[in-house]
Amino acid sequence: MSRLPFELLLALRYLRPKRTFVSVITLIATVGVMLSVAVMIIVLGVMTGFSRDLRETLLSVKSHLRVTGVGDSLAEADRLREVVAADARVRSVAPFVFGPVLLEKRDETGARVWAPYLRGVDPRFAGDAGPLLGRVVKGTNDLRGPALLVGRELAFNLGLRVGDVVNILPPALLQKMARDRVRPGGPDEAYLPTEFEVRGVFDTGFYEFDATLVAVSLARAQELYGLDDRVHGLTALLHDPFTAPQAQAALVARLGPDFHVTTWMEENGHLLNAVAVEKNVMFIVLFFITIVAAFGITSTLITFVVQKTREIGILKALGATRRQVSLLFLGQSLAVGVLGVGLGLGLGLVAVRWRNEFLAFMRRTTGLELFPAEVYGFGQLPALVLPQDVALICGSALLACLLAGLLPAWNAGRLHPVEALRHD
Repeated sequence: MSRLPFELLLALRYLRPKRTFVSVITLIATVGVMLSVAVMIIVLGVMTGFSRDLRETLLSVKSHLRVTGVGDSLAEADRLREVVAADARVRSVAPFVFGPVLLEKRDETGARVWAPYLRGVDPRFAGDAGPLLGRVVKGTNDLRGPALLVGRELAFNLGLRVGDVVNILPPALLQKMARDRVRPGGPDEAYLPTEFEVRGVFDTGFYEFDATLVAVSLARAQELYGLDDRVHGLTALLHDPFTAPQAQAALVARLGPDFHVTTWMEENGHLLNAVAVEKNVMFIVLFFITIVAAFGITSTLITFVVQKTREIGILKALGATRRQVSLLFLGQSLAVGVLGVGLGLGLGLVAVRWRNEFLAFMRRTTGLELFPAEVYGFGQLPALVLPQDVALICGSALLACLLAGLLPAWNAGRLHPVEALRHD
């Protein structure tokens, strides 16, 4: 004999597949719950993965702290580097030069021009403060001499390969050319750009960086911008990136008002906050799908109560209480919810696992690019399913299913035995 309560036994028995209209709408309600749970798991998993990959990419390419002066350059960089490095939270400090340039590639087909940002990296600190050098996928990261590293997307757009020679014009040279052009009787001079050899191609995994960033040695960048021994600022990496606000406060107090310290959160926080807000909004919007599926459960139970009115009268005549009859139909609602949630969880996890394979299949068969890298910044669709997200999705779906069964169960429990037995 089963140890289950008779209310649950009857609920499970009533859910056995039969060729009736009630069985069909029960199946539809179960499928509705399954699809709603699967969609929420897929969407929240993708949003969480996108946020994680965006944060990791930003932290792997950008510095955790940036120290700049009041003017456009910083003198005595070595002394300032020692002051910043004295903080226990700081792992490494490096000087940098960063700014826009004009890049030109000439070949037999003509000239192609791009306007990327140039980053001057000191090879002495490449292991810690020059993370771009660790992302080289073609060629070498050797920046000695007139060497240039370019992003993967920029190399593709300009047709650059390792060994190609390009010309770089800094803003100062362009400004001088413009002044001499408009000056009456200006000298007839030839302005020659600086030639660089493409030594390597880096791939950060983030489209914006790979399409708009090039790197040279710090000394070459100082020559391009006419900085002599000055730099644009210092970058610092921390042992724990999330202690950046505390390190910022300490450095501001130590360096004084003539220096400006910014954190990676301030520079990129709007992106991460936007993703977090979008994730919450998507959960709220998609939860309405679960509510619609729950209405299917409500309609199923209302139909079932009408169909089983005589049986309800018999149960009450045999001594079943109003609570037991109500629990019988709530058990049906719970069973449909558990089955739908379980199937939806499995479907969602499978879809997340094979998401990129599905996108590749759609691209091959239809030519449709569902996740373009130039829009979202990633070559593949990221995803991360967190246990707390799964618990929130499954718990809220089950709660919605239970609430959907309250009204039909209450109506079934309040039926009078005599009136129920008279039901045709």
